[in-house]
Amino acid sequence: MRVVRVPASGADGPLRCEEAPVPTPGPDQVLVRTAAIGVNRADVMQRAGTYPLPAGSSDVPGLEASGTVVATGADVDALAVGEEVCALLPGGGYADVVAVRADHTLPVPAGVGVEDAAGLVEVAATVWSNLLTARTAAGLVPDVPPAGSWVLVHGGSGGVGSMAVQLGAALGLRVATTVGAVAKADFALSLGAELVVDHTREDFRTVLAAHGIRPVRILDVVGADYLARNLDVLARGGRLAVVAHQSGPTADLDLRALLRGDVTVEGSGLRARSDAEKARILAQLREHVWPLVEQRLVRPVTHARIALDDADRALDLVASGRHLGKVLLVP
Repeated sequence: MRVVRVPASGADGPLRCEEAPVPTPGPDQVLVRTAAIGVNRADVMQRAGTYPLPAGSSDVPGLEASGTVVATGADVDALAVGEEVCALLPGGGYADVVAVRADHTLPVPAGVGVEDAAGLVEVAATVWSNLLTARTAAGLVPDVPPAGSWVLVHGGSGGVGSMAVQLGAALGLRVATTVGAVAKADFALSLGAELVVDHTREDFRTVLAAHGIRPVRILDVVGADYLARNLDVLARGGRLAVVAHQSGPTADLDLRALLRGDVTVEGSGLRARSDAEKARILAQLREHVWPLVEQRLVRPVTHARIALDDADRALDLVASGRHLGKVLLVP
């Protein structure tokens, strides 16, 4: 089979497409022949050598894929050969065939094409586990704010952002979002955002204040540049979840902002979570999010399909920020 590897030098490409043996599934795994692979900003960072891989991770990028089960491990009885699934991966997705834990897969939702499903699971898991759950001693539990509450999603036209806008709106939340162009604003409105701020022209703090909006939750992919500004607008008792740091990883913070607002600042990456925690998140997606997808209240948004052996072009597109929704690789 083919795999796409990052050069060992981490010199920002070009990626290498080469042959590799088809993996053998472990007892709790299935083999999936990929129909499509989701491209994420983490892949861009891995290519650039700025994304330290967790111990034991594959040097092949790719954190999500969809396709058809072609083999099952000895202990797998919940999946059968021929079933179409989408999978959350610890890496290794840029390949014709992937081995994945059976409990890290979900069925392709009814009404969704198998290729488009490749862009669902990673973003849905990111949004659900950071914006719509709470951490307890027993793990993550669903914690959706009351209907009519405002949430703020930064980057509402990207992969994570487009899912967050849709999911918030589908759950009865009022969604404000930031984008970087007029076309992206129109796109975010079409997904269910009620208020869109073009950050190249306006400060979201000013716009939210003018509308009397103080969001109870904020999902942030920008990082350093937005930390203080996010705390300026967050409702008392609210929560800021940082899931990326596109503007940089370090920022100064006036701690009085935390004390005055009685707010919580959290950060988490999906890839570093334990296998058991990922399985619990996917089980919650199946219960709470997949029905919304099948009811057409949430949909995968595919911006482009690019051939697997042209993976550099796909990563360049994601790095540029010009995409609306997800970019997929197709073997």
